[in-house]
Amino acid sequence: MSSTLLKCLNLAKSVRTATLKSFLTAPKPQWQVWSAAALQTPHAQMHTSPPRLDLMEFFDDKKHWSENEVKVGRAWRTEELRIKSNKELHQLWFILLKERNMLLTMEHECNEQMEIFPSPERIDKVKISMKNLETVVRERNKAYHLLETGETGERPQRPVQNAFGIQVNYKSCEHVLPPFMNLKWIKSRNIGFGGRAVNRFLLKYREQLYNAKRKAKNRSRNEVMMILRRNPNFDLEVLRRKFPDVNIDKLRNDDKTRGHFVPKVDS
Repeated sequence: MSSTLLKCLNLAKSVRTATLKSFLTAPKPQWQVWSAAALQTPHAQMHTSPPRLDLMEFFDDKKHWSENEVKVGRAWRTEELRIKSNKELHQLWFILLKERNMLLTMEHECNEQMEIFPSPERIDKVKISMKNLETVVRERNKAYHLLETGETGERPQRPVQNAFGIQVNYKSCEHVLPPFMNLKWIKSRNIGFGGRAVNRFLLKYREQLYNAKRKAKNRSRNEVMMILRRNPNFDLEVLRRKFPDVNIDKLRNDDKTRGHFVPKVDS
């Protein structure tokens, strides 16, 4: 073997040894430090249940399987979420997401096994909490964009009428082609409504809305009437704030509001 080849082999060995030593003694990158810290952090701060490495993460605790009711708290309110930081909201979102997946899996499994799903209102509470959390995050995003750009930062929307003549909100979105060249968008958006069937549907629909509004007003009026009949000296300002659509002064002089009692007469 020539001397040149031996020199090359010795140089390669020395370079490889130095590179390996420098790699082992070099400081760890920042992402490795974060990963190690995340592994050492107790999972109780991020999860509602102890961590497991199997598919049982999608199922509830076994002690709740044979129960008819599971005691849980109420949903998160918006005023409680507003005082939390963005990091806490981010962590809470993943906690609620994990809880929702577990509850939906348990509901599906109970339906497959023809068993009773304990406390099904837990799914509604989790959904309400997630909806309130999204509301708080949207409020913060709006405030940030209004301060930085003067706009809300949300997709613009405008009221349009669909094929049934009902007014809906259309959210604008980006397209590759401009509006005058996008024939598919023009055909899908320029929807005209009319005809005897649609006009009849709108007549029935408006009648249904009117009847619902009328019945709600009558229920409020009857409730105020019963309150004044049982308590003639009830605070009228409280009734006006609670029932703004009811004419309290006119209803107070109605014969149906008077109770079956003998009025006091000053002697």
